[in-house]
Order: sequence, then structure tokens, then C-alpha cells
Amino acid sequence: VQLAESGGGSVQSGGSLRLSCTASGYSYSGSCMGWFRHVPGKEREAVAIIDSAGNPLYADSVKGRFTISRDNANNRLYLQMNSLKPEDTAMYSCAADPGFGVSGHCRRLGRVFQYWGPGTQVTIAS
Repeated sequence: VQLAESGGGSVQSGGSLRLSCTASGYSYSGSCMGWFRHVPGKEREAVAIIDSAGNPLYADSVKGRFTISRDNANNRLYLQMNSLKPEDTAMYSCAADPGFGVSGHCRRLGRVFQYWGPGTQVTIAS
């Protein structure tokens, strides 16, 4: 299983970024997928999770600003981030749990994921 994120960078507060995650090595369409973020010295935070049918779940901190989506035909996961704030600055990683894409197993912010990408840095300047 391989996960590779892209799309991070530095933007001004109020700006937008779109993160992508390319997955390989497993059956992507049936998987539970998620985006997480981590700031050194703090616990890793679940940002958004999406089940195999495309139903999302968001952390309260990003609701209304971030949108998670998936392209099962091309094994891609996306995170559209709008109205970015300095507190969104973090390393963003995608995560996969193959075979657990059914909504009841997937859409829980505290769930454990099996595989992780290396991450892409997002920095928001005030």
C-alpha cells in the first residue's frame, strides 16, 4: 500500500488550497479514507473522513470550510480547503483503511487507520 500526498504550500489567511492523495497497492474503492493533520507538540487531529460511497464526516474545526472527496476510478482522494486560517497550519496526511469503507465502520473521527502517507505541509500566513 502506498499513499502520496501533494498540493501543500504557503498561502495567506483566507486563501484556498487543494490537497490530493494518490493511492496504490490495494482495492481503493472499498476503503475508508481520511485526512489528518499534525502540529509538532500536539496530538494528530482527524480533519475529515469519507466512506466508500462518498459520504463525508468533518471535524467541527473545519466544517463549512473543507470538503473531502474521492475519485474511485483514479484512486484519488482530495481535500479542498477554503477560508484558511493560521490555525490550519500543519502537516496534512492521508490515511487508508482497506476493506472498511462501509459507512458504519468508516465514518467515526476516532477510528484507527492502517496506512498513512508521508504528508504535505500547509502553512497559512496571517
